[in-house]
Parts: sequence; C-alpha cells; structure tokens
Amino acid sequence: MNVLLNGSAHVLPDGATVAEAVAVATDRARGVAVAVNGEVVPRTGWPDAVLRDGDQIEVLTAAQGG
Repeated sequence: MNVLLNGSAHVLPDGATVAEAVAVATDRARGVAVAVNGEVVPRTGWPDAVLRDGDQIEVLTAAQGG
C-alpha cells in the first residue's frame, strides 16, 4: 500500500501497523509521537492500528537542545 510518511511517499505491506511505520521512520524508542491523518495515535495503540492505502502518517521525535 502507498502512504505518505513524514511527507514522503512510502510503500508498506498491506496490513502494516503504525508500529511498523514508526520503525521505518525512526530507530528511537522514546520521545516519539504519531498522528495518522491528523489524529494522534496513543503509543499503546500502535501495534493494533492498521494503516490503509493513502494514509498520511506523521512521526515526530522530541529534540533537546540549548
């Protein structure tokens, strides 16, 4: 299936979950937030949230600096 992941086109297998999309986008385990089609998906729901063709996924990571 074709999705937009952080604004870039990606092909993911049919039935891919938010957790799988996060693994494609980042290797970070903490400080990550996800929205699918503008709706935040809680971390506990990532493994069960199945993506659909055409979904727009934003994976955001916290950054420290100063």
